[in-house]
Amino acid sequence: MTEVAKPCNKPKMKNEKKWYAVYTKPRWEKKVNQLLAEKGVDTYCPLNKVSRQWSDRVKVVLEPLFKSYVFTRISPDEMTNVRMTNGVLNFVYWNSKPAVIKDKEIELIRKFLDEYDNVELESIEIKPSQKVIIKRGAFMEKEGEVIKVLNNKAVIVINSLGYKIVAQINKNNLAMVRRQGTGW
Repeated sequence: MTEVAKPCNKPKMKNEKKWYAVYTKPRWEKKVNQLLAEKGVDTYCPLNKVSRQWSDRVKVVLEPLFKSYVFTRISPDEMTNVRMTNGVLNFVYWNSKPAVIKDKEIELIRKFLDEYDNVELESIEIKPSQKVIIKRGAFMEKEGEVIKVLNNKAVIVINSLGYKIVAQINKNNLAMVRRQGTGW
């Protein structure tokens, strides 16, 4: 008789380390990264290689990719230690809790910066009449159209079964619909 392997439902540990974004004083990203590392905190300040022109030369400098942000991989009981670090203003919050960044997102940033120089950040704005795809929830993978934007939520019309379903959805759960030949 063979024994069937049972799925490992390991409970989430309270002190499990996760990535969090820390908001720093302006232009303190590298210093905060160094101070946190000296405290033994796993930290990451994504640095972008940027060419700067001086009157007599061009020099490649390392600038923080995210202005006033540093990422820390800590457990919840280490938050006070991080918050008390010189130059740290606070954690970045989402829905009244410190925002957790996925490991794969940090790894993607690392790989991207290893491969490319002079990276520029552009925020994606969701606007009325834009087509979007819902990434999470009951309407996952459904396409809809933005009716209006309210702070961190967007009101979306979803055409389904011949009816229009209007849903108020968190903007983080939306992705732009790419059009062929346009890049977006």
